[in-house]
Amino acid sequence: MSRYLRGFFIVWIVLRYGLDELLLSGFPNPLLRALRRLITIGRDLTAPRGQRLREALEALGPIFVKLGQVLSTRRDLMPPDIADELARLQDRVPPFPSQVAVATIERAFGQKLDQVFASFDQQPVASASIAQVHFAVLHDGREVAVKVLRPGMLPVIDKDLGLMRLMAGWVEKLSADGKRLKPREVVAEFDKYLHDELDLVREASNAAQLRRNMADLDLVLIPEMYWDWCRTEVLVMERMKGVPISQVARLREAGVDIPKLARDGVTIFFTQVFRDGFFHADMHPGNIQVSLDPATFGRYISLDFGIVGTLTQFDKEYLAQNFTAFFRRDYKRVAELHIESGWVPEDTRVDELEAGIRSVCEPYFDRPLKEISLGMVLMRLFQISRRFNVEIQPQLVLLQKTLLNIEGLGRDLDPELDLWNTAKPFLEKWMIDQLGPKMFWQQLKAEAPQYAKLIPELPRLLHDFLRQRKSDESRELRALLSEQRRTNRLLQGLIYGGLGFALGLLAMQLLVRVRLW
Repeated sequence: MSRYLRGFFIVWIVLRYGLDELLLSGFPNPLLRALRRLITIGRDLTAPRGQRLREALEALGPIFVKLGQVLSTRRDLMPPDIADELARLQDRVPPFPSQVAVATIERAFGQKLDQVFASFDQQPVASASIAQVHFAVLHDGREVAVKVLRPGMLPVIDKDLGLMRLMAGWVEKLSADGKRLKPREVVAEFDKYLHDELDLVREASNAAQLRRNMADLDLVLIPEMYWDWCRTEVLVMERMKGVPISQVARLREAGVDIPKLARDGVTIFFTQVFRDGFFHADMHPGNIQVSLDPATFGRYISLDFGIVGTLTQFDKEYLAQNFTAFFRRDYKRVAELHIESGWVPEDTRVDELEAGIRSVCEPYFDRPLKEISLGMVLMRLFQISRRFNVEIQPQLVLLQKTLLNIEGLGRDLDPELDLWNTAKPFLEKWMIDQLGPKMFWQQLKAEAPQYAKLIPELPRLLHDFLRQRKSDESRELRALLSEQRRTNRLLQGLIYGGLGFALGLLAMQLLVRVRLW
């Protein structure tokens, strides 16, 4: 019954914000257009379609807000005006009552709140669609941040996802662009993100991995996870003290080198992507602070690790080659890489794809970041992609999203930052490290234990191989001779049969002539 009530509520929101009109406007059928004009009588739908969609998602609650955030990253699927409007959805949503948070903590640990914490701030310091955060102090004096999952999220998520799948199926069947937009794949992707974020132990493990990876870079701080106090619904971590990176004026007054901060952000991003293949994929300003502590002055502070991206070695090498070719303006190599990877059909003409890529990228080089919109570049690249039937790679969606976040962050910090020239030396060094003697030596050291075990066995293995080879050769020779004898017999039969046939014809001719004579 609750599912049907939820469905009726969703339908009411759809009608209230005119999303039905938004859906029908995509059909060219004259009857459907007439129906659209009919159902809009008496409703005020003068607001832009992107604004109406954003407001509808906000009215439907945290799960649909998160869906809007995910959709805003799929600029390959969304029209620009809708994607820009969905990008305005904020992480901050109304917090749930502190009494509920306390009850969740006590249930997770099986202890009273005062047995776990020496003090606990009832007022949350941050509230998002999935969880909210409170500050507290452990009994040993350590200051911590306590992240508490919103109660009852899993049943609500499963119900809403079921309805989303149903609606996605309708859109795919009814809309001419349904297959290209892949609504069911978008919902499946959203399902994965949500269920990953509902497990705070998974988030803690993501943070621990990033902390290890970034330990030697001295550019970013990641809070320590206190595993004794980590549960699926509650996460206790080191409290980080910093200034939100969006407060640029305050950072500048404190003496932070803002241009260096912008360059460090690019370095952190490309290090996580190309060195580790494991990157923080939710790098919007709300999740990034800057330390003003004298010991770590000017370093980034990363928060919220519910969403991380991973890349295989093949993905890293392919992307690095693409980026390097882009920075060198070698558009032919970019086109060749797309064909070699199978992203475009094999029969695609390299020169046509090269010309399309050049028309997109060339106008944007040699400009400061304030004059470059990576979002616009990506949108035009997606248009080129559709023209050449390029398949969008799911594993790169989070990378695209994070790259757009880096663009916005860099523009806020230093509008004069040249993102291309900042990243180019880093990528070229990475390519040299991956393909040069350093990587060969590292791989040799990694395989050394296996080699050490194999080398003493080489004489015996070589002897067995040669012996087996000799035996195999003898067996093959016998089989070859047998086959040759069989072939000879067949040829002899054919020859004798042919001679007999010819002699028979000759005898018949002689017999006929004798009778006629």
